[in-house]
Amino acid sequence: MGYKPIGDYGIIGDLHTVALVGTDGSIDWCCLPHFDSASVFASILDHKAGGHFKISPKRDGNRRQMYLPETNILHTRFLQDEGGVGELTDFMPVESDEPGQSPKRHQIIRMLSVVRGRVTFVLECAPAFNYARDSHSVEIEENGAIFRSPNLTLGLVSPVPLQVRDGIVHAEFTLSAGRSLTFFLEHLEPNEKGALLSTPESAEEAFQKTAAFWQQWLAQCQYSGRWREVVHRSALTLKLLTYARTGAIVAAPTMSLPEFFGGRRNWDYRYTWIRDASFTLYGLLRLGFSNEARRFMDWLESRCHDLNPDGSIQLMYGIDGRHELPEEELLHLDGYRGSRPVRLGNAAAGQLQLDMYGPLMDAIYLYNQDKDGSPISYSLWMNLCRLLDYVSANWQQPDEGIWEVRGGRHNFVYSRVMCWVALDRGIRLSDKHGYPADRTKWIAERDRIYTEVMQCGWNKKAQAFVQHYEGAGLDAANLIMPLVYFVSPNDPRMISTINRTMEQLASGSLVYRYQTWDAAPDGLQGEEGTFSMCTFWLVEALTKAGRLHEARLIFEKMLSYSNHLRLFAEEVSHTGEQLGNFPQALTHMALISAAYNLDKALNKKQWNEAHTRWASANPYTR
Repeated sequence: MGYKPIGDYGIIGDLHTVALVGTDGSIDWCCLPHFDSASVFASILDHKAGGHFKISPKRDGNRRQMYLPETNILHTRFLQDEGGVGELTDFMPVESDEPGQSPKRHQIIRMLSVVRGRVTFVLECAPAFNYARDSHSVEIEENGAIFRSPNLTLGLVSPVPLQVRDGIVHAEFTLSAGRSLTFFLEHLEPNEKGALLSTPESAEEAFQKTAAFWQQWLAQCQYSGRWREVVHRSALTLKLLTYARTGAIVAAPTMSLPEFFGGRRNWDYRYTWIRDASFTLYGLLRLGFSNEARRFMDWLESRCHDLNPDGSIQLMYGIDGRHELPEEELLHLDGYRGSRPVRLGNAAAGQLQLDMYGPLMDAIYLYNQDKDGSPISYSLWMNLCRLLDYVSANWQQPDEGIWEVRGGRHNFVYSRVMCWVALDRGIRLSDKHGYPADRTKWIAERDRIYTEVMQCGWNKKAQAFVQHYEGAGLDAANLIMPLVYFVSPNDPRMISTINRTMEQLASGSLVYRYQTWDAAPDGLQGEEGTFSMCTFWLVEALTKAGRLHEARLIFEKMLSYSNHLRLFAEEVSHTGEQLGNFPQALTHMALISAAYNLDKALNKKQWNEAHTRWASANPYTR
């Protein structure tokens, strides 16, 4: 079967988990029942042993994939050389996103039809439970099959006869124009009664309710600018990555997709980083999705009530709020295109990443400023004071930073800047609402950070803010400095930093996060792709600096690197392929932010130009 490009997938989900569906009709990644549950299908990590669920024409042909407008319902079209045309519609039913409400049953519904000619299809359902570590049995029923493993049971409802071979269910059948069939893959409780009772009528009802849910949700979006289509797709993607039960937002729904083919930078992203989720909250607030912002704030407040004794907070959690995310290597899996190791869990949970306090406090500040935001409770403010006291006392420590380096701690400039942001936003909240705080200490430490960054973070030889005090290498993360109001976008030092970043870290319009070709600062060997979020940060930095022509050109070029569905992974290779976990929340958040702010700046420029023309043509204004 081989590996498809990472960009050859679409994503469907039910706000509890997702599935990746290839353009060939194969589901190659799915964890049930939740985002961070063990995989059922993982052929994207091992095309032989990982497991898949494929419905596709027996003969290969052209394929096209799209979403039903304004939804996360995926539509794949198969075009045969002989003239036959088949269509496969995939979705996971969603009726509500209210906290605490789970689907009656996690389902993947696959509606297959032929619109022209005759097409012979092949079905192959080959689950590989628990990351292909557990065996399973298969029971053929009158209308499908049941797969039983030690910890999970799946039901496949099929209107065509099935055969079993080596634990894999097969079928071959032919449809002519006007005919349709519906298949259901369902998560079952062990020994569940009344299984395999789903019908085409129930599928149609679920389809209508799911389409209505997504369309009504997207109708809340307040963005109607130049890039409406891509912003809407990014918003829908971010919603898919939200765990409805708690409001937590996963960094990505996949694990161990490589940042370079054959490389070792392969991480499990199916968890909630305080930093990533806080940035995502900013994007959702900008678009008017106040309910999502409120639910994430509820989740964040719960985390803030669970601070460590010293006032610090863990940098990442399981979607259910659990602390322990032990990392292990799944040596029995080949890895995407041989990219080993395949990692489960994430040891970065135990790192010191001081930068995360900036996005956290910025998100709380922005939510508090939003017209639909709610006031901060007394108990939350008291915990935020403990947290900010921790930042005041610890900002000078070296840490692993935003890039979660595994080669030793450094005095990262970005971490210092984000500690400044944390204290600054805390001071602003205290000033605005009269909250009690040790303002004298916070202001003093904030100002010390600013002075130190300007003295130690600026490298005269490099003529730029550098990655850390111990070296002269650049870091694209520093592009965020004017975006968080640490420095003016037109400050000579910032202008020079932008220019040096474009010279040294950019490949055309694509931006590397740092240099790995000389000496990688993360302690790992090998290269990586360009970092998509950093490219969008460059767009915003140029926008803030008034360099709108450059910003727009880079933004438009970057959009051309999305996949056929306007989805982005974490990185883009030098050949234009998607790299890393897919789709990635931070990339789509950065896209939304860049589009929003670039649109705003272009509109202002157009208005100013129109006003100037009007004034010059009007004799009464002279």
